[in-house]
Amino acid sequence: MPRWLPRAMVLALALYACFRLGDWAFHQLVGLLINILIAFFVALAIEPAVGRMAAHGMRRGLATFLVFMAVLAVGIGFVVLLGSMLAGQIIEMVEDFPKYLDQVINWTNQTFHTELSRVEVQDSLLNSDWLRRYVQNSATGVLDVSATVLGGLFQFLTIFLFSFYFAADGPRLRRALCSVLPPARQAEVLRAWEIAVDKTGGYIYSRGLMALISGIAHYVLLWVFDVPYAPALAVWVGLVSQFIPTIGTYLAGALPMLIAFTVNPWYALWVLGFVLIYQQFENYVLQPKLTAKTVAIHPAVAFGSVVAGTALMGAVGALIAIPAIATLQAFLGAYVKRYAVTDDPRVHSGHQWRRGTSALVHLRRTLHHESREEPRDGQAPPSSDDDA
Repeated sequence: MPRWLPRAMVLALALYACFRLGDWAFHQLVGLLINILIAFFVALAIEPAVGRMAAHGMRRGLATFLVFMAVLAVGIGFVVLLGSMLAGQIIEMVEDFPKYLDQVINWTNQTFHTELSRVEVQDSLLNSDWLRRYVQNSATGVLDVSATVLGGLFQFLTIFLFSFYFAADGPRLRRALCSVLPPARQAEVLRAWEIAVDKTGGYIYSRGLMALISGIAHYVLLWVFDVPYAPALAVWVGLVSQFIPTIGTYLAGALPMLIAFTVNPWYALWVLGFVLIYQQFENYVLQPKLTAKTVAIHPAVAFGSVVAGTALMGAVGALIAIPAIATLQAFLGAYVKRYAVTDDPRVHSGHQWRRGTSALVHLRRTLHHESREEPRDGQAPPSSDDDA
C-alpha cells in the first residue's frame, strides 16, 4: 500500500464529514438566512429616509427608530381597521344568511320546479359528515394555529432587529466590509450598495405611488355604489394589489366584491369588471411611466423574476425578486461593453422598416413615371430651346 493512500482516505472522509456537517447546518439555518435577507432589503428600503434624517443632524439610531415606529403605527392601524371591518361584515353576513338561503331556494324552486325548504337544507347541512369532520379537524388544529402565530411573531421580531441593526449601523457595516477588501474591490462594493439602495427605494416609492392611485380609484367606485367601509377597502386594494406580486390584484379585489355582494349582487359584478379594467390600465399605461426611472426592467423579466423567486423562497422571494433583479441589471450594465448596432432594417422597429419600404415604393413610382414620359413609336420627341 502506498504511503499516501491512508492519508488520502482520511482526508477524503474528513472532507465528506465537513460537507455533511455544512449541509446539515445550512438546512437548519435556512430560516434564519431568509430572515436576514429580508431584513437586509428592509434596511435598503428605509435607507434613503434614514440617511436624509441623519444628514440634518439626527443620530442614525434615533432616525431608524422613528422610521420603524411610523411604519409600525401605519401597519397596526391598518390591521385593526381591517379586522374590525371584517368582524362586522362577518357578523352581518351570518345574521343575513337565512335571507340569502331563502332567496337561493326560491330561485331554485322556480327555475327547476322543485319543492325544497329551508328546514330541510339546514338539517342536511348540519347532519352532514363533511361538517363533522371539519369541526373535528378545526378543534385539533387549534394548537397548530397557535404555534404558527408564535412562530410568525418570532420571525417578525427577528427581521425587525436585524433590519434595525443594518439601517442604524449602515456606515459601520460598509466600513467593516471594505476593510477586508483591496481598494479596487472597495469601490465596486460601494457602487453595488448604492445601486441596491436606489433600486430598492425606487421600487418601494413607485409601488407606494401606484397603491395610492389604485386606492383612490377604487374608493371612488365603492363610494358611488355606497359600499360600507369604502376607505378601508380602498387601502386594502391599494396595498395588497401592489405589494403582493402576480396574484395580488385578484386577492385584493375578492374582499370588495364580497362586501359589495352583501349590498347588491350586481354591485359585485361591477366591482369585478372595474378591477379587471383597471389592472389592464395599470399594466400598460400607469406602471411603465412610473417605473421607467426607478425600476426600469422589462415586464417579461419582472414576471420571470417573480416566478423564479417564488420557486426558490416562496412568498418572500416573490417580494424581493424585482428589486434584486433591478439591482443586478443596473450593476452589470455598468460593466458590460456595448457596441453600435448595424444599420439593418431587420434590427429596427416597424416604423423604420416601413420608412425604408415607402422609399422603395417612391423610387419605383419615379421610374415608372419617367418610363411613361418616353416618346412612343412614330412620335417626335418634345422640342426644346437647345434643339432650335
